Order: sequence, then structure tokens, then C-alpha cells
Amino acid sequence: MPFNRDQMAARAADDIPEGWVVNLGVGMPTNISNKVPLEREVIFQSENGVLGIGPAPAPGHENPWLINAGKGLITLRPGGSYCHHADSFAMIRGGHIDLCVLGGFEVAENGDLANWATSENDTAPAVGGAMDLGAGAKRLWVLMDHTTKDGRPKLVEACGYPLTALGTVNRIYTNLGVFEVQRGLGFVVLDLAPGVTFEEAQSKSAAKLHRPS
Repeated sequence: MPFNRDQMAARAADDIPEGWVVNLGVGMPTNISNKVPLEREVIFQSENGVLGIGPAPAPGHENPWLINAGKGLITLRPGGSYCHHADSFAMIRGGHIDLCVLGGFEVAENGDLANWATSENDTAPAVGGAMDLGAGAKRLWVLMDHTTKDGRPKLVEACGYPLTALGTVNRIYTNLGVFEVQRGLGFVVLDLAPGVTFEEAQSKSAAKLHRPS
């Protein structure tokens, strides 16, 4: 069976090394902070000026003033802190973020990412902080469903939507598996969800998949 969204987040969380500073994009990626045990030191950063985000608050323990960049309610890990918005983006643009995990509409086999607009009529006014994160983080992973609701592939030869970042995606986590972007080769299958075959993943992708060497 394909991974559900909790399993996708847990799979990505398991791959984050101890001690990394990680920014989680709006939407599906924010669930990753719920899947890292408190005994593991992973420092989650949010561009609105929070360093040391913990899991989502338990019901009845929400603090309406404590939110991430997507306005989702969060908690603070022991030792966590707040900073000015400008300092937060200095961390991002200065190359101090070990990993950023973003959602995606499309990822191209050369590592391009489109994740903020699907047409000229979208309500999003601009690409926002995702552009800075895509260019400034040391590594960029994408967490997304493998296809759209109507079955259109999201792993493609070239993105058809406006780009967020050019050639910076390293890895993609979908409900079908884990895929690495290897420069000059394209998408390499690192892992597949239980029961999902290579042929099934290929049939739901618009770019060629490669088996690991």
C-alpha cells in the first residue's frame, strides 16, 4: 500500500541526521516536526523567527501567539528561542540551514521545483520565502503526493508551472517512495512504499526513473 501522509512525514523525519537545522515549508512538511522524538536533537527553524520548534500542541494547550510561518500552532522545544524576521532570513540566505523540506506541484528531473503557482489566476501574490529557502538551504527535499488528485504525474522532465527554485532539489518523498535527483541522470529510486513496484512508480511518473546502481 502507498504511504499515507503521516508515514511520508515519518519516513522523511527518520532520514534527518542528528544536529541538523531544518526549515519546514507550509503544508505537508510541517508534520515532520511531529515525527522527531524529543530525545533527538533536530533544530526546526521557521522563517517568521522561531528556532527550536517542537511538535504540535496537545488539545487545550495551544498558545495562539506561538505559530509557524504557515500560521499553524506550534510548541517550543527546551532551549528554543525567537528572533527578528530579518535575522531569520539571514540564517536562510547565509547558508546556515542544513535542510529545507518544501511541498511541491512539480519536480523536474534536473532538480527544478515548482510549488507556489499553477496558473496566472492563483491567489498567491508571490513566491514568498520558498524562493530564499530553495536557493539558500544546503539541501532541499520535497514532500508531496506522487500525482495530482486527477492522476497527473508530479515527477516530470521539465516543470510547466512557474519555478520556485532552479536545480536545487536533492530528494523527493511521495506516497509511492523516496527518489533522489542525481545530476546528469535524473530520478533514482531509493525506496518504495510496501507493495509498490518499480513499474507502478514509473507508470505514475512523467520522467524516466532509474534503479540504484
